[in-house]
Amino acid sequence: MDNFFQPKARKRFGQNFLVDENIIERIVRAIAPRETDRLVEIGPGQGAITALLLHHCPGLTAVELDRDLIPILKFKFRDYPDFRIVEQDALKFDFGSLAGDGPIRVVGNLPYNISTPLLFHLLGFRGAVRDMHFMLQKEVVDRLIAAPGTRAYGRLGVMVQYHCKVQGLFPVPPQSFRPAPKVDSAIVRLVPHPTPPYAAVDENLLQRLVQVAFQQRRKTLRNAIKPLYPDLDAAQLPLDAGRRPETLSVQEFVQLANYLSTLDQ
Repeated sequence: MDNFFQPKARKRFGQNFLVDENIIERIVRAIAPRETDRLVEIGPGQGAITALLLHHCPGLTAVELDRDLIPILKFKFRDYPDFRIVEQDALKFDFGSLAGDGPIRVVGNLPYNISTPLLFHLLGFRGAVRDMHFMLQKEVVDRLIAAPGTRAYGRLGVMVQYHCKVQGLFPVPPQSFRPAPKVDSAIVRLVPHPTPPYAAVDENLLQRLVQVAFQQRRKTLRNAIKPLYPDLDAAQLPLDAGRRPETLSVQEFVQLANYLSTLDQ
């Protein structure tokens, strides 16, 4: 019976189970869940954070892919009739379906191997999300909060900062997990902007521009844009074409995308 409650972490799911009670309490304090929240936990694992979240928000919904964990979670939290488990791949799940008549709050210890694509997937539901609190590899959190001109600054940071207010909260050491990962982790808070501070006329163009710009980040802006606009007169750009894309702020990327959108009309 003991083995039933102690499943092994699966490498293919990128699982590392959080076991540090002090860190768990600190995470839940940062989230500050309330009974009326539409709280959604991605990848609850063995339910370490889930247990404390349910104490504050008994209507929690968990999204879990590992079939071996689901019966454990159902048994462990059998005294919470409103606790719901959705057996789905979070990368394919429609998070908007959980919003109902109010926004959801998303939390999770995100697997390292899918954290970046999952963040982009969740941005697609930002209109249905009040806030997100995630445990991520510290390197990913550094990229999310990075400023222009820093080594960590790139596509992920620009696009997430365009859509959300980003706040790094605190680090989580490897020994807080079982098995202990070989990297440090950190907690980050993402709060979608009701309206982006700098609005892009064409958000798809902004995304393509940022993606192309950072594919070869050491190029000048003049050369970085060529794959999108091969005949562009760089002298007409609203920014210095000799700058490197990694030096542009989010506002400047939006400014550039809005200028380029006028060329498509």
